[in-house]
Amino acid sequence: MGFSQEKTINTLSAAPNPFTNSTKIIFNSINTSDIYFTVKNILGKTVYKKTIKAKIGKNSLNFYKNNLATGMYIYSIQNKKKVISKRFVIK
Repeated sequence: MGFSQEKTINTLSAAPNPFTNSTKIIFNSINTSDIYFTVKNILGKTVYKKTIKAKIGKNSLNFYKNNLATGMYIYSIQNKKKVISKRFVIK
């Protein structure tokens, strides 16, 4: 059995979580590609969007709260094949 080529991005996390001002988003990529990072509020409205050039291996980006209200948000990374979503809390 070979490895599926679908696992191009994986192991998404945010630390610290919950956070007050900023958090570091960390994910792994098996190739270099454009990754779309989005943050949505609990109503599903996109409140932040950024395109990142992912490199092979561990990638990280800092996300700053800026003018977002406290509460729970869904953050996602997406490439052409896959979307991974998780939650973080701004306190």
